[in-house]
Amino acid sequence: MLLEIDGGYSGIRFSACHFIPRHEKCSRLHGHSYIVRLRLEGDNGQDGMIMDFVVLKKALRSMIDEMDHRTLLPAGSREVSIREEGGSVEVVNGCKRYVFPKEDVALLDVPTTTAEEMCRMMAKRLVRDIDFPSNVRSVSVGLDEERGQTAWYTEEIR
Repeated sequence: MLLEIDGGYSGIRFSACHFIPRHEKCSRLHGHSYIVRLRLEGDNGQDGMIMDFVVLKKALRSMIDEMDHRTLLPAGSREVSIREEGGSVEVVNGCKRYVFPKEDVALLDVPTTTAEEMCRMMAKRLVRDIDFPSNVRSVSVGLDEERGQTAWYTEEIR
């Protein structure tokens, strides 16, 4: 069975800006209104549910609150240099240099801030942070950069 949360209807969305190094167009700082989607695959438990929606939505909202209205930076990048000093974050990407207030950035544990890498990060974090019941087999996170343009990553649990 599948359980699905559509962030477009559930209000699990966030707005943020980012850049993708070496991309012809997307290497420029730009923004998206992201929508998060979640799918669990598993069997119904004793309570007749795969898992309680409330637990999942709470975890998703906590995660997106950290990224909402911020500049997303790839802390795991070999190409982008990120340095924190005082209340600022300096970012060097090729010949471009940005300085942001620290409170305006989210340092993500990804090599690049593509939708693909961010949904992988989110799925792995959910598996790490949530005690999934034994009937759940996998967790999939989808991330829309815009409607009709979604990246998905699935993390097998059991």
